[in-house]
Amino acid sequence: MAGSDPVEWYYVGVDVGTASVRAALVTREGQVKTTAEEMVTIWKPHSDHYVQSSTDIWAKCCSTVRKVTQGVQRNQVRGVGFDATCSLVVLDQNFQPVAVNQDGEAERNVVMWMDHRAAEQAARITSTGHRVLSRVGGVMSPEMQPPKLLWLKENLRATCWRDAAHFLDLPDFLSWKATASLARSLCTVVCKWTYCPTEKWDTSFWTAIGLEDLLENDHSKIGDVTCCPGSPVGEGLTQEAAAELGLDTGTAVGASLIDAHAGGLGVIGADVRGFSLPCEDQPITSRMAMICGTSSCHMAVSCQGPLFVPGVWGPYLSGMVPELWLNEGGQSATGRLIDHVVKGHVAYPQLQEQAVKGGEHIYSYLNRHLSFMAKDLGAPLELLASSLHVWPDFHGNRSPLADPTLRGAVVGLPLSQTLDDLALLYLATVQALALGTQHILEAMTQAGHNITTLFLCGGLSKNPLYVQIHANATGLPLVLPAQTEAVLVGAAVLGACASHDYSSILEAMEKMAKVGKVVQPDHELWSFYRKKYSVFLRLHVHQREYMALMND
Repeated sequence: MAGSDPVEWYYVGVDVGTASVRAALVTREGQVKTTAEEMVTIWKPHSDHYVQSSTDIWAKCCSTVRKVTQGVQRNQVRGVGFDATCSLVVLDQNFQPVAVNQDGEAERNVVMWMDHRAAEQAARITSTGHRVLSRVGGVMSPEMQPPKLLWLKENLRATCWRDAAHFLDLPDFLSWKATASLARSLCTVVCKWTYCPTEKWDTSFWTAIGLEDLLENDHSKIGDVTCCPGSPVGEGLTQEAAAELGLDTGTAVGASLIDAHAGGLGVIGADVRGFSLPCEDQPITSRMAMICGTSSCHMAVSCQGPLFVPGVWGPYLSGMVPELWLNEGGQSATGRLIDHVVKGHVAYPQLQEQAVKGGEHIYSYLNRHLSFMAKDLGAPLELLASSLHVWPDFHGNRSPLADPTLRGAVVGLPLSQTLDDLALLYLATVQALALGTQHILEAMTQAGHNITTLFLCGGLSKNPLYVQIHANATGLPLVLPAQTEAVLVGAAVLGACASHDYSSILEAMEKMAKVGKVVQPDHELWSFYRKKYSVFLRLHVHQREYMALMND
Protein backbone atom coordinates (compact mmCIF):
# COMPACT_ATOMS: atom_id res chain seq x y z
CA MET A 1 0.00 0.00 0.00
CA ALA A 2 1.13 3.52 -0.80
CA GLY A 3 0.64 4.71 2.79
CA SER A 4 3.60 2.62 4.02
CA ASP A 5 6.03 4.46 1.77
CA PRO A 6 7.63 7.63 3.23
CA VAL A 7 7.54 9.30 -0.21
CA GLU A 8 4.28 11.15 -0.93
CA TRP A 9 2.41 9.57 -3.82
CA TYR A 10 0.01 11.43 -6.08
CA TYR A 11 -2.66 10.91 -8.71
CA VAL A 12 -3.48 13.18 -11.62
CA GLY A 13 -7.08 13.93 -12.51
CA VAL A 14 -7.85 15.45 -15.91
CA ASP A 15 -11.29 16.95 -16.58
CA VAL A 16 -12.29 17.98 -20.10
CA GLY A 17 -15.33 20.18 -19.68
CA THR A 18 -17.40 22.04 -22.23
CA ALA A 19 -15.05 24.99 -22.62
CA SER A 20 -11.80 24.07 -20.90
CA VAL A 21 -9.38 21.36 -19.83
CA ARG A 22 -8.44 21.23 -16.16
CA ALA A 23 -5.91 19.04 -14.38
CA ALA A 24 -5.15 18.52 -10.71
CA LEU A 25 -2.46 16.85 -8.66
CA VAL A 26 -4.28 14.98 -5.87
CA THR A 27 -2.92 13.24 -2.77
CA ARG A 28 -3.87 9.78 -1.54
CA GLU A 29 -6.19 11.47 0.98
CA GLY A 30 -7.99 13.40 -1.76
CA GLN A 31 -6.38 16.79 -1.20
CA VAL A 32 -5.94 18.88 -4.33
CA LYS A 33 -2.37 20.22 -4.31
CA THR A 34 -2.23 22.14 -7.59
CA THR A 35 -4.53 22.81 -10.53
CA ALA A 36 -4.17 24.18 -14.05
CA GLU A 37 -6.69 25.15 -16.70
CA GLU A 38 -6.63 25.97 -20.40
CA MET A 39 -9.48 26.94 -22.66
CA VAL A 40 -10.43 24.87 -25.69
CA THR A 41 -11.95 26.13 -28.92
CA ILE A 42 -15.63 25.68 -29.77
CA TRP A 43 -16.95 26.24 -33.27
CA LYS A 44 -20.62 26.75 -34.12
CA PRO A 45 -20.79 26.31 -37.90
CA HIS A 46 -24.60 26.08 -38.00
CA SER A 47 -27.55 26.44 -35.67
CA ASP A 48 -27.51 23.68 -33.03
CA HIS A 49 -24.06 22.51 -34.24
CA TYR A 50 -21.22 22.64 -31.71
CA VAL A 51 -17.83 21.28 -32.78
CA GLN A 52 -14.38 20.86 -31.22
CA SER A 53 -10.97 19.43 -32.12
CA SER A 54 -9.61 16.31 -30.41
CA THR A 55 -6.09 17.46 -31.33
CA ASP A 56 -6.65 20.75 -29.51
CA ILE A 57 -8.16 18.96 -26.51
CA TRP A 58 -5.29 16.48 -26.17
CA ALA A 59 -2.70 19.26 -26.45
CA LYS A 60 -4.42 21.10 -23.57
CA CYS A 61 -4.51 17.88 -21.54
CA CYS A 62 -0.75 17.53 -21.94
CA SER A 63 0.08 21.13 -21.07
CA THR A 64 -2.14 21.19 -17.96
CA VAL A 65 -0.74 17.88 -16.68
CA ARG A 66 2.82 19.14 -17.17
CA LYS A 67 1.95 22.27 -15.17
CA VAL A 68 0.45 20.49 -12.16
CA THR A 69 3.26 17.94 -11.90
CA GLN A 70 6.14 20.41 -12.12
CA GLY A 71 6.92 20.27 -8.42
CA VAL A 72 7.07 16.48 -7.97
CA GLN A 73 9.22 13.62 -9.20
CA ARG A 74 7.74 11.59 -12.02
CA ASN A 75 7.82 8.40 -10.00
CA GLN A 76 5.64 10.03 -7.33
CA VAL A 77 2.70 10.07 -9.78
CA ARG A 78 1.07 6.67 -9.39
CA GLY A 79 -1.93 6.98 -11.69
CA VAL A 80 -3.87 9.16 -14.11
CA GLY A 81 -7.62 9.39 -14.60
CA PHE A 82 -9.51 11.18 -17.37
CA ASP A 83 -13.07 12.41 -17.53
CA ALA A 84 -14.71 14.37 -20.32
CA THR A 85 -18.01 15.50 -21.77
CA CYS A 86 -19.88 12.79 -23.66
CA SER A 87 -18.90 14.21 -27.05
CA LEU A 88 -18.34 12.10 -30.19
CA VAL A 89 -14.82 11.84 -31.67
CA VAL A 90 -14.31 10.62 -35.24
CA LEU A 91 -10.98 9.20 -36.51
CA ASP A 92 -9.92 7.48 -39.73
CA GLN A 93 -8.09 4.15 -40.07
CA ASN A 94 -4.79 5.91 -39.33
CA PHE A 95 -6.31 7.50 -36.22
CA GLN A 96 -6.32 10.93 -37.85
CA PRO A 97 -9.22 13.39 -37.34
CA VAL A 98 -12.21 13.30 -39.70
CA ALA A 99 -14.35 16.41 -40.21
CA VAL A 100 -17.87 16.23 -38.76
CA ASN A 101 -19.31 19.15 -40.74
CA GLN A 102 -19.71 20.16 -44.36
CA ASP A 103 -16.87 22.68 -44.01
CA GLY A 104 -14.37 19.82 -44.38
CA GLU A 105 -11.98 21.04 -41.67
CA ALA A 106 -10.50 17.70 -40.57
CA GLU A 107 -9.27 19.02 -37.23
CA ARG A 108 -12.87 19.81 -36.28
CA ASN A 109 -13.73 16.19 -35.61
CA VAL A 110 -15.71 16.29 -32.35
CA VAL A 111 -19.51 16.55 -32.21
CA MET A 112 -20.06 18.11 -28.80
CA TRP A 113 -22.47 16.73 -26.21
CA MET A 114 -24.71 19.81 -26.49
CA ASP A 115 -24.87 19.58 -30.30
CA HIS A 116 -28.57 19.04 -31.11
CA ARG A 117 -28.25 18.65 -34.88
CA ALA A 118 -29.61 15.09 -34.60
CA ALA A 119 -32.93 15.97 -32.95
CA GLU A 120 -34.91 14.55 -35.86
CA GLN A 121 -32.84 11.35 -35.89
CA ALA A 122 -33.36 11.00 -32.14
CA ALA A 123 -37.12 11.31 -32.57
CA ARG A 124 -37.05 8.61 -35.26
CA ILE A 125 -35.07 6.29 -33.02
CA THR A 126 -37.57 6.88 -30.21
CA SER A 127 -40.44 6.04 -32.58
CA THR A 128 -39.03 2.54 -33.11
CA GLY A 129 -39.95 1.68 -29.52
CA HIS A 130 -36.98 -0.66 -29.39
CA ARG A 131 -36.35 -2.46 -26.11
CA VAL A 132 -33.00 -0.71 -25.51
CA LEU A 133 -34.92 2.55 -25.04
CA SER A 134 -36.16 1.27 -21.69
CA ARG A 135 -32.65 1.98 -20.41
CA VAL A 136 -32.80 5.65 -21.42
CA GLY A 137 -36.15 6.54 -19.91
CA GLY A 138 -38.02 5.54 -23.07
CA VAL A 139 -36.74 8.49 -25.13
CA MET A 140 -33.56 8.76 -27.19
CA SER A 141 -31.85 12.10 -26.54
CA PRO A 142 -30.03 14.02 -29.31
CA GLU A 143 -27.18 14.29 -26.78
CA MET A 144 -26.55 10.54 -27.09
CA GLN A 145 -24.38 8.94 -29.74
CA PRO A 146 -26.74 6.79 -31.91
CA PRO A 147 -28.66 9.79 -33.33
CA LYS A 148 -25.41 11.69 -33.92
CA LEU A 149 -23.97 8.70 -35.77
CA LEU A 150 -27.14 8.43 -37.85
CA TRP A 151 -26.93 12.14 -38.71
CA LEU A 152 -23.35 11.72 -39.91
CA LYS A 153 -24.33 8.78 -42.09
CA GLU A 154 -27.31 10.58 -43.60
CA ASN A 155 -25.66 13.96 -44.13
CA LEU A 156 -21.92 13.29 -44.59
CA ARG A 157 -21.96 9.84 -46.20
CA ALA A 158 -19.39 10.67 -48.89
CA THR A 159 -16.91 12.27 -46.50
CA CYS A 160 -17.10 11.62 -42.77
CA TRP A 161 -18.99 8.33 -42.93
CA ARG A 162 -16.83 6.96 -45.74
CA ASP A 163 -13.54 7.83 -44.04
CA ALA A 164 -14.42 7.07 -40.41
CA ALA A 165 -12.85 3.95 -38.91
CA HIS A 166 -13.23 4.77 -35.20
CA PHE A 167 -16.06 6.44 -33.34
CA LEU A 168 -15.17 7.12 -29.70
CA ASP A 169 -16.72 8.93 -26.80
CA LEU A 170 -14.35 11.73 -25.81
CA PRO A 171 -13.41 10.07 -22.45
CA ASP A 172 -12.43 6.90 -24.35
CA PHE A 173 -10.47 8.93 -26.89
CA LEU A 174 -8.39 10.33 -24.03
CA SER A 175 -7.61 6.90 -22.53
CA TRP A 176 -6.76 5.62 -26.04
CA LYS A 177 -4.48 8.60 -26.64
CA ALA A 178 -2.75 7.88 -23.33
CA THR A 179 -2.42 4.09 -23.64
CA ALA A 180 -3.07 3.11 -27.30
CA SER A 181 -5.82 0.80 -25.99
CA LEU A 182 -9.22 1.00 -27.67
CA ALA A 183 -10.99 -0.54 -24.66
CA ARG A 184 -14.11 1.46 -23.92
CA SER A 185 -15.24 2.40 -20.44
CA LEU A 186 -18.59 0.93 -19.46
CA CYS A 187 -19.51 4.43 -18.31
CA THR A 188 -19.54 5.79 -21.85
CA VAL A 189 -20.88 2.87 -23.87
CA VAL A 190 -23.58 1.97 -21.36
CA CYS A 191 -24.74 5.54 -20.72
CA LYS A 192 -24.51 7.00 -24.23
CA TRP A 193 -24.38 4.13 -26.74
CA THR A 194 -27.07 1.64 -25.50
CA TYR A 195 -24.49 -1.05 -24.65
CA CYS A 196 -25.48 -3.56 -21.95
CA PRO A 197 -22.72 -5.31 -19.96
CA THR A 198 -24.65 -8.59 -19.80
CA GLU A 199 -26.04 -8.56 -23.37
CA LYS A 200 -23.37 -6.44 -25.11
CA TRP A 201 -24.35 -4.68 -28.36
CA ASP A 202 -27.95 -5.29 -29.44
CA THR A 203 -27.59 -6.00 -33.16
CA SER A 204 -31.33 -5.66 -33.75
CA PHE A 205 -31.26 -2.07 -32.50
CA TRP A 206 -28.46 -0.93 -34.79
CA THR A 207 -30.15 -2.66 -37.72
CA ALA A 208 -33.54 -1.14 -36.90
CA ILE A 209 -32.18 2.42 -36.94
CA GLY A 210 -30.18 1.97 -40.15
CA LEU A 211 -26.68 1.67 -38.69
CA GLU A 212 -26.11 -2.04 -39.31
CA ASP A 213 -22.75 -1.24 -40.95
CA LEU A 214 -21.40 -0.47 -37.46
CA LEU A 215 -21.75 -4.17 -36.64
CA GLU A 216 -19.10 -5.18 -39.16
CA ASN A 217 -15.74 -6.63 -38.05
CA ASP A 218 -16.93 -7.34 -34.52
CA HIS A 219 -18.12 -3.76 -34.01
CA SER A 220 -14.60 -2.48 -34.61
CA LYS A 221 -15.77 1.07 -35.30
CA ILE A 222 -17.63 1.43 -32.00
CA GLY A 223 -15.62 -0.96 -29.82
CA ASP A 224 -15.66 -4.62 -28.90
CA VAL A 225 -13.68 -4.49 -25.62
CA THR A 226 -15.08 -2.83 -22.51
CA CYS A 227 -13.97 -2.40 -18.89
CA CYS A 228 -15.29 -0.97 -15.62
CA PRO A 229 -14.46 2.64 -14.68
CA GLY A 230 -11.16 2.84 -12.82
CA SER A 231 -9.80 -0.47 -14.06
CA PRO A 232 -6.28 -0.31 -15.58
CA VAL A 233 -6.26 0.43 -19.31
CA GLY A 234 -3.64 -1.23 -21.49
CA GLU A 235 -0.11 -1.17 -20.09
CA GLY A 236 -0.44 2.36 -18.76
CA LEU A 237 1.04 5.41 -20.48
CA THR A 238 2.76 4.74 -23.78
CA GLN A 239 6.23 6.14 -24.32
CA GLU A 240 4.84 8.84 -26.62
CA ALA A 241 2.02 9.86 -24.28
CA ALA A 242 4.32 9.83 -21.26
CA ALA A 243 6.70 12.21 -23.02
CA GLU A 244 3.84 14.55 -23.94
CA LEU A 245 2.40 14.52 -20.43
CA GLY A 246 5.75 14.72 -18.65
CA LEU A 247 5.23 11.45 -16.76
CA ASP A 248 6.80 7.99 -16.64
CA THR A 249 6.06 5.38 -19.27
CA GLY A 250 3.77 2.72 -17.81
CA THR A 251 2.08 5.02 -15.28
CA ALA A 252 -1.34 3.50 -14.57
CA VAL A 253 -4.34 4.94 -16.43
CA GLY A 254 -7.84 4.24 -15.15
CA ALA A 255 -10.76 3.58 -17.48
CA SER A 256 -12.40 6.95 -17.93
CA LEU A 257 -15.70 8.54 -16.97
CA ILE A 258 -18.08 11.11 -18.39
CA ASP A 259 -17.41 14.38 -16.56
CA ALA A 260 -20.62 14.41 -14.53
CA HIS A 261 -19.99 10.85 -13.40
CA ALA A 262 -16.52 11.83 -12.22
CA GLY A 263 -18.20 14.50 -10.13
CA GLY A 264 -20.38 11.77 -8.68
CA LEU A 265 -17.30 9.77 -7.66
CA GLY A 266 -15.81 12.89 -6.13
CA VAL A 267 -18.67 13.45 -3.68
CA ILE A 268 -21.17 10.61 -3.27
CA GLY A 269 -18.95 8.16 -1.38
CA ALA A 270 -17.68 10.54 1.31
CA ASP A 271 -17.53 9.45 4.95
CA VAL A 272 -20.36 11.45 6.59
CA ARG A 273 -19.96 10.28 10.19
CA GLY A 274 -20.35 13.10 12.68
CA PHE A 275 -22.51 15.39 10.51
CA SER A 276 -25.93 14.13 11.71
CA LEU A 277 -27.09 13.40 8.19
CA PRO A 278 -29.97 11.02 7.42
CA CYS A 279 -27.70 9.01 5.09
CA GLU A 280 -25.25 8.15 7.91
CA ASP A 281 -25.06 4.38 8.44
CA GLN A 282 -27.22 3.97 5.34
CA PRO A 283 -26.08 2.50 2.01
CA ILE A 284 -24.80 4.76 -0.74
CA THR A 285 -28.17 4.25 -2.44
CA SER A 286 -29.70 6.84 -0.08
CA ARG A 287 -27.59 9.58 -1.68
CA MET A 288 -27.90 11.59 -4.87
CA ALA A 289 -24.97 13.40 -6.46
CA MET A 290 -25.78 16.63 -8.28
CA ILE A 291 -23.14 17.91 -10.65
CA CYS A 292 -24.13 21.49 -11.41
CA GLY A 293 -22.39 23.40 -14.15
CA THR A 294 -23.31 24.43 -17.69
CA SER A 295 -25.93 21.70 -17.42
CA SER A 296 -26.74 19.55 -14.39
CA CYS A 297 -26.79 15.81 -13.78
CA HIS A 298 -28.56 13.99 -10.95
CA MET A 299 -26.90 10.64 -10.12
CA ALA A 300 -28.39 7.94 -7.91
CA VAL A 301 -27.39 4.28 -7.64
CA SER A 302 -29.21 1.10 -6.66
CA CYS A 303 -27.81 -2.25 -5.60
CA GLN A 304 -30.91 -4.46 -5.39
CA GLY A 305 -31.45 -4.49 -9.14
CA PRO A 306 -32.36 -2.12 -11.96
CA LEU A 307 -34.93 0.63 -11.32
CA PHE A 308 -36.67 1.94 -14.42
CA VAL A 309 -37.60 5.62 -14.10
CA PRO A 310 -39.72 7.12 -16.91
CA GLY A 311 -37.88 10.05 -18.47
CA VAL A 312 -34.67 9.37 -16.53
CA TRP A 313 -31.63 7.72 -18.12
CA GLY A 314 -30.68 4.27 -16.97
CA PRO A 315 -30.63 1.90 -15.23
CA TYR A 316 -27.00 1.53 -16.26
CA LEU A 317 -25.03 -1.36 -14.76
CA SER A 318 -21.51 -0.15 -13.79
CA GLY A 319 -22.22 3.23 -15.37
CA MET A 320 -20.50 5.05 -12.51
CA VAL A 321 -19.74 2.66 -9.64
CA PRO A 322 -18.83 -0.90 -10.71
CA GLU A 323 -21.59 -3.46 -10.10
CA LEU A 324 -24.15 -0.83 -9.06
CA TRP A 325 -27.06 0.36 -11.20
CA LEU A 326 -27.05 4.06 -12.07
CA ASN A 327 -30.03 6.29 -12.81
CA GLU A 328 -29.12 9.65 -14.28
CA GLY A 329 -31.51 12.56 -14.35
CA GLY A 330 -30.49 15.90 -15.72
CA GLN A 331 -31.24 19.44 -16.81
CA SER A 332 -29.98 20.50 -20.24
CA ALA A 333 -29.20 24.07 -19.24
CA THR A 334 -28.57 25.34 -15.72
CA GLY A 335 -25.49 27.56 -15.41
CA ARG A 336 -25.92 28.31 -19.08
CA LEU A 337 -29.55 29.27 -18.50
CA ILE A 338 -28.74 31.58 -15.60
CA ASP A 339 -26.10 33.32 -17.73
CA HIS A 340 -28.58 33.58 -20.62
CA VAL A 341 -31.29 35.16 -18.47
CA VAL A 342 -28.98 37.57 -16.65
CA LYS A 343 -26.77 38.66 -19.55
CA GLY A 344 -29.72 39.09 -21.90
CA HIS A 345 -31.52 41.55 -19.61
CA VAL A 346 -31.48 45.24 -20.49
CA ALA A 347 -30.17 46.07 -17.00
CA TYR A 348 -27.11 43.81 -17.40
CA PRO A 349 -24.69 46.68 -18.21
CA GLN A 350 -25.80 48.40 -14.99
CA LEU A 351 -25.23 45.16 -13.08
CA GLN A 352 -21.74 44.86 -14.55
CA GLU A 353 -20.94 48.44 -13.61
CA GLN A 354 -22.09 47.99 -10.01
CA ALA A 355 -20.29 44.66 -9.61
CA VAL A 356 -17.01 46.07 -10.94
CA LYS A 357 -17.34 49.11 -8.68
CA GLY A 358 -17.73 46.85 -5.66
CA GLY A 359 -15.03 44.41 -6.79
CA GLU A 360 -17.53 41.54 -6.87
CA HIS A 361 -18.57 38.77 -9.23
CA ILE A 362 -21.95 39.59 -10.81
CA TYR A 363 -23.68 36.73 -8.99
CA SER A 364 -22.23 37.70 -5.63
CA TYR A 365 -23.54 41.18 -6.27
CA LEU A 366 -26.99 39.87 -7.27
CA ASN A 367 -27.19 37.70 -4.15
CA ARG A 368 -26.31 40.67 -1.95
CA HIS A 369 -28.71 42.92 -3.85
CA LEU A 370 -31.55 40.47 -3.24
CA SER A 371 -30.70 40.43 0.47
CA PHE A 372 -31.06 44.22 0.59
CA MET A 373 -34.38 44.03 -1.30
CA ALA A 374 -35.69 41.45 1.16
CA LYS A 375 -34.56 43.54 4.14
CA ASP A 376 -36.31 46.61 2.75
CA LEU A 377 -39.57 44.70 2.33
CA GLY A 378 -39.24 42.82 5.60
CA ALA A 379 -39.77 39.47 3.87
CA PRO A 380 -37.67 36.32 3.38
CA LEU A 381 -35.54 36.68 0.29
CA GLU A 382 -37.13 33.78 -1.56
CA LEU A 383 -40.64 35.24 -1.25
CA LEU A 384 -39.58 38.19 -3.42
CA ALA A 385 -40.32 36.10 -6.53
CA SER A 386 -43.66 34.77 -5.33
CA SER A 387 -45.44 36.29 -8.35
CA LEU A 388 -42.70 35.59 -10.91
CA HIS A 389 -42.40 32.08 -12.35
CA VAL A 390 -40.02 30.49 -14.85
CA TRP A 391 -40.26 27.26 -16.80
CA PRO A 392 -36.51 26.61 -17.25
CA ASP A 393 -36.36 24.29 -20.27
CA PHE A 394 -35.00 26.84 -22.75
CA HIS A 395 -32.87 24.02 -24.25
CA GLY A 396 -35.44 21.24 -23.89
CA ASN A 397 -36.19 18.97 -20.96
CA ARG A 398 -33.77 16.13 -20.24
CA SER A 399 -35.58 14.71 -17.18
CA PRO A 400 -38.14 13.61 -16.25
CA LEU A 401 -40.20 14.71 -19.25
CA ALA A 402 -37.48 13.78 -21.76
CA ASP A 403 -38.72 16.25 -24.36
CA PRO A 404 -36.00 18.14 -26.26
CA THR A 405 -38.66 20.23 -28.06
CA LEU A 406 -39.81 22.00 -24.91
CA ARG A 407 -38.87 25.64 -24.54
CA GLY A 408 -38.75 28.13 -21.69
CA ALA A 409 -41.45 30.41 -20.36
CA VAL A 410 -41.67 33.32 -17.92
CA VAL A 411 -44.93 34.36 -16.25
CA GLY A 412 -45.34 37.54 -14.21
CA LEU A 413 -43.00 39.98 -15.96
CA PRO A 414 -43.63 43.70 -15.24
CA LEU A 415 -43.24 46.51 -17.75
CA SER A 416 -40.21 47.90 -15.89
CA GLN A 417 -36.66 46.70 -16.59
CA THR A 418 -34.66 47.88 -13.61
CA LEU A 419 -31.78 46.21 -11.81
CA ASP A 420 -34.33 45.07 -9.22
CA ASP A 421 -36.30 43.36 -12.00
CA LEU A 422 -33.14 41.62 -13.20
CA ALA A 423 -32.40 40.42 -9.67
CA LEU A 424 -35.92 39.02 -9.31
CA LEU A 425 -35.73 37.25 -12.67
CA TYR A 426 -32.42 35.72 -11.62
CA LEU A 427 -34.01 34.57 -8.34
CA ALA A 428 -37.03 33.07 -10.11
CA THR A 429 -34.73 31.23 -12.53
CA VAL A 430 -32.69 29.68 -9.72
CA GLN A 431 -35.93 28.66 -7.99
CA ALA A 432 -37.18 27.07 -11.21
CA LEU A 433 -34.00 25.01 -11.52
CA ALA A 434 -34.42 23.82 -7.92
CA LEU A 435 -38.03 22.86 -8.63
CA GLY A 436 -36.78 20.97 -11.68
CA THR A 437 -34.55 18.99 -9.33
CA GLN A 438 -37.59 18.29 -7.14
CA HIS A 439 -39.42 17.07 -10.25
CA ILE A 440 -36.59 14.60 -10.93
CA LEU A 441 -36.49 13.49 -7.28
CA GLU A 442 -40.21 12.72 -7.29
CA ALA A 443 -39.87 10.61 -10.44
CA MET A 444 -37.00 8.65 -8.91
CA THR A 445 -38.85 8.20 -5.61
CA GLN A 446 -41.92 6.86 -7.37
CA ALA A 447 -39.71 4.30 -9.13
CA GLY A 448 -38.22 2.98 -5.88
CA HIS A 449 -35.29 5.24 -4.95
CA ASN A 450 -35.11 6.53 -1.38
CA ILE A 451 -32.98 9.67 -1.52
CA THR A 452 -32.38 11.39 1.83
CA THR A 453 -29.33 13.58 1.14
CA LEU A 454 -28.02 15.55 -1.84
CA PHE A 455 -24.29 15.87 -2.58
CA LEU A 456 -23.43 18.86 -4.78
CA CYS A 457 -20.38 19.80 -6.81
CA GLY A 458 -19.58 21.84 -9.89
CA GLY A 459 -19.53 25.55 -10.58
CA LEU A 460 -23.05 26.32 -9.37
CA SER A 461 -22.38 24.61 -6.03
CA LYS A 462 -20.13 27.61 -5.27
CA ASN A 463 -23.17 29.92 -5.42
CA PRO A 464 -24.66 29.98 -1.87
CA LEU A 465 -28.07 31.17 -3.08
CA TYR A 466 -28.34 28.33 -5.59
CA VAL A 467 -27.36 25.83 -2.88
CA GLN A 468 -29.74 27.12 -0.19
CA ILE A 469 -32.68 27.32 -2.59
CA HIS A 470 -32.10 23.70 -3.63
CA ALA A 471 -32.17 22.65 0.02
CA ASN A 472 -35.33 24.64 0.70
CA ALA A 473 -37.17 23.52 -2.45
CA THR A 474 -36.41 19.82 -1.95
CA GLY A 475 -36.54 19.78 1.84
CA LEU A 476 -33.30 17.77 1.92
CA PRO A 477 -29.90 18.52 3.47
CA LEU A 478 -27.12 19.28 1.00
CA VAL A 479 -23.49 18.24 1.35
CA LEU A 480 -20.74 20.33 -0.23
CA PRO A 481 -17.30 18.76 -0.71
CA ALA A 482 -14.21 19.86 1.20
CA GLN A 483 -12.42 20.11 -2.13
CA THR A 484 -14.32 22.44 -4.44
CA GLU A 485 -12.78 20.67 -7.45
CA ALA A 486 -14.71 17.47 -6.79
CA VAL A 487 -14.81 16.47 -10.47
CA LEU A 488 -11.02 16.48 -10.54
CA VAL A 489 -10.93 14.43 -7.34
CA GLY A 490 -13.28 11.95 -9.02
CA ALA A 491 -10.95 11.70 -12.01
CA ALA A 492 -8.01 11.17 -9.65
CA VAL A 493 -9.98 8.35 -7.95
CA LEU A 494 -9.79 6.52 -11.30
CA GLY A 495 -6.01 6.79 -11.34
CA ALA A 496 -5.77 5.69 -7.70
CA CYS A 497 -7.90 2.65 -8.40
CA ALA A 498 -5.94 1.74 -11.56
CA SER A 499 -2.68 1.91 -9.62
CA HIS A 500 -4.05 -0.68 -7.14
CA ASP A 501 -3.27 1.66 -4.26
CA TYR A 502 -6.93 1.16 -3.35
CA SER A 503 -8.72 -2.13 -3.69
CA SER A 504 -11.87 -0.69 -5.26
CA ILE A 505 -13.64 2.44 -6.43
CA LEU A 506 -15.78 2.39 -3.28
CA GLU A 507 -12.72 2.35 -1.02
CA ALA A 508 -11.02 5.12 -3.00
CA MET A 509 -14.19 7.26 -2.89
CA GLU A 510 -14.59 6.89 0.86
CA LYS A 511 -10.95 7.81 1.52
CA MET A 512 -10.56 10.60 -1.07
CA ALA A 513 -13.96 12.34 -0.97
CA LYS A 514 -14.42 14.59 2.07
CA VAL A 515 -17.40 16.51 3.48
CA GLY A 516 -16.78 20.24 3.56
CA LYS A 517 -20.07 21.83 4.58
CA VAL A 518 -23.66 20.76 5.24
CA VAL A 519 -26.54 23.07 4.27
CA GLN A 520 -29.86 22.34 5.98
CA PRO A 521 -33.23 23.29 4.48
CA ASP A 522 -35.34 26.09 5.97
CA HIS A 523 -38.51 24.15 6.76
CA GLU A 524 -40.47 27.37 7.32
CA LEU A 525 -40.36 27.88 3.55
CA TRP A 526 -41.69 24.41 2.75
CA SER A 527 -45.30 25.52 2.19
CA PHE A 528 -44.12 28.36 -0.06
CA TYR A 529 -42.17 25.95 -2.25
CA ARG A 530 -45.10 23.51 -2.36
CA LYS A 531 -47.21 26.30 -3.87
CA LYS A 532 -44.39 27.34 -6.17
CA TYR A 533 -43.97 23.72 -7.29
CA SER A 534 -47.67 23.47 -8.11
CA VAL A 535 -47.37 26.55 -10.33
CA PHE A 536 -44.21 25.08 -11.86
CA LEU A 537 -46.04 21.92 -12.94
CA ARG A 538 -48.98 23.92 -14.31
CA LEU A 539 -46.60 25.97 -16.45
CA HIS A 540 -45.50 22.77 -18.15
CA VAL A 541 -49.07 21.62 -18.79
CA HIS A 542 -50.11 24.97 -20.24
CA GLN A 543 -46.99 25.25 -22.36
CA ARG A 544 -47.65 21.85 -23.94
CA GLU A 545 -51.26 22.86 -24.58
CA TYR A 546 -50.12 26.05 -26.33
CA MET A 547 -47.61 24.13 -28.47
CA ALA A 548 -50.26 21.57 -29.40
CA LEU A 549 -52.66 24.34 -30.44
CA MET A 550 -50.04 25.98 -32.64
CA ASN A 551 -49.08 22.67 -34.24
CA ASP A 552 -52.67 21.54 -34.82
